[in-house]
Amino acid sequence: MTITDVAQHAGVSTAAVSKVLRNAYGVSAAMQEKVRASMTALDYRPHAAARGMRGRTYTIGVLLDNIRNTFFADILDGVRDQLRDSDYTIMIGAAGFGARDQAKVIRSMVDRQMDGLILIAPGTPREEVLAVARDTPAVVIGHHDASDAHDSVADADAAGAALVVDHLVALGHRDIALVSSPGSRASHWKQTPEIELTRGYTQAMERHGLGDHVQICKAAYSDEGGRKAGLHLLSAARRPTAVMTGADVAALGVWRAAHDVGLRVPQDVSIAGYNNTAVADLATVQLTSVDHAGHDMGSTAARLLIERVEGRRDRAVQATMTPRLVVRSSTTAPTAAPEQV
Repeated sequence: MTITDVAQHAGVSTAAVSKVLRNAYGVSAAMQEKVRASMTALDYRPHAAARGMRGRTYTIGVLLDNIRNTFFADILDGVRDQLRDSDYTIMIGAAGFGARDQAKVIRSMVDRQMDGLILIAPGTPREEVLAVARDTPAVVIGHHDASDAHDSVADADAAGAALVVDHLVALGHRDIALVSSPGSRASHWKQTPEIELTRGYTQAMERHGLGDHVQICKAAYSDEGGRKAGLHLLSAARRPTAVMTGADVAALGVWRAAHDVGLRVPQDVSIAGYNNTAVADLATVQLTSVDHAGHDMGSTAARLLIERVEGRRDRAVQATMTPRLVVRSSTTAPTAAPEQV
């Protein structure tokens, strides 16, 4: 089927069909309804390559490092819901943690003439992201670094970390450890989520007079990364009574490590996560976690991106989500101080 077939079926000109396909200004609602009804009746689908030659492919690329972090599912749900009633289709690139692999996926998305990119906490060097964003509309999720080249959607990560520390201190904990992503020094992002999280944790500990109790363990935000960090922390002579992580998936890894070394959660060690993913609320888990509205982050990023795709280039927008702590049964008062050496 071609647009000529659609035009004949709808009783309109091919130019009218073309305007509907391009969402051109001035097309009446009645015309939109008539043409789209004919497209449905004829099972017509615009050819992506042909649309790209006319300047728009109606595809949005979403970059993430892996599909095992369930928080990304919340973000993707928000992107999908925001674009549900539009002509845009989402293409996902799970690139891994390596900067080179992420850069390769970004370049592939650009080469395929995607109309815009949503980059979730990219590990790609900032200069490369800025170079891409100058030609292809982009929104960066997670990083706090401002730029005129792209829009940003981030969480108030420092405030989120402070919420966890305040909660654990109120329960009576003093030895509170943080598991945070190592990030990449070569990426040249100065305000990544892990940097802000670490800053908020450290400042909160110092505010409570616990500066000497600060423990930070760097690990990938994955189940295995959390498990390795947990084994390191919980096997130490001076083990923490509470561990907070920068992602729920890492918190579950710490939980697994606690089981491996014979510790009970929360009786022997309290564990708190970050993102408040669906798994945190499972009956068998009940993980205390910071909620920073992943669905809202995704929908906001999609809305800002379409604004850029459709013409807004005069200013950059930075949107910040307000975190809240969801307390569940994985955190409680310490039953006894661990043996100190």
